[in-house]
Amino acid sequence: MEIAIIGEYSPQFEPHQKTNDAVRHSANALGIEVVPRWISTSTLTEQIRVDYPAFWIAPGSPYQDMQATLDLIRFCRTESIPCFGTCGGFQHMVIEYARNILGLADAEHAEYDPYASRLIVSRLACSLVGREMEITLAHGSKTAQIYQKEKTHEHYYCNFGVNPSYAETLSGGAFRRVGSDSEGEIRVMEIYGHPFYIGTLYVPQARSTFDQPHPLVTAFIVAAKKNKNS
Repeated sequence: MEIAIIGEYSPQFEPHQKTNDAVRHSANALGIEVVPRWISTSTLTEQIRVDYPAFWIAPGSPYQDMQATLDLIRFCRTESIPCFGTCGGFQHMVIEYARNILGLADAEHAEYDPYASRLIVSRLACSLVGREMEITLAHGSKTAQIYQKEKTHEHYYCNFGVNPSYAETLSGGAFRRVGSDSEGEIRVMEIYGHPFYIGTLYVPQARSTFDQPHPLVTAFIVAAKKNKNS
């Protein structure tokens, strides 16, 4: 089985290498062969939506084609296709939701336009690159069920996150906040009834090992396999 990893692949960027490794760790634990196929946002086509059973929106923004990325995320959200967004991927899931569901057509990401009037994703007051922090997961959430616990420590590579000014606006719909740090900032969002639609500001693949694959990555691959076989 192949899964699509959406982003501008760079072998020098550690999270990209860890993404490939995490897929292999989980695939090995599941006893299946999974090949991660990196696809640049500049080459996204409608055919890609047919060719792959699941999409991982990878770290490493800004992407070459933001709109094409948002269109793919919307497709996954509306067509119940497994979608996993980590770091920059999560941030774009938030932008897509704000624009297409919350009606905030001018929702913007500060990495693309730092002077936009409606920055849904803004530069963090304090960079999280290289930091590890505790996350509290909402009781009963799909994410907590995957972890089988409500507290976890995760690693970050990001300088951008959900603008706290829009946290309340974002929290009222189907794409809901299910993970927060000690300061109450949004770190995980999900659509509960979706086969797999989870975004994390942290990079879970950074904590995956051969002996202990990351549970979110494993759950994503399981969802991909179910979709492929459906």
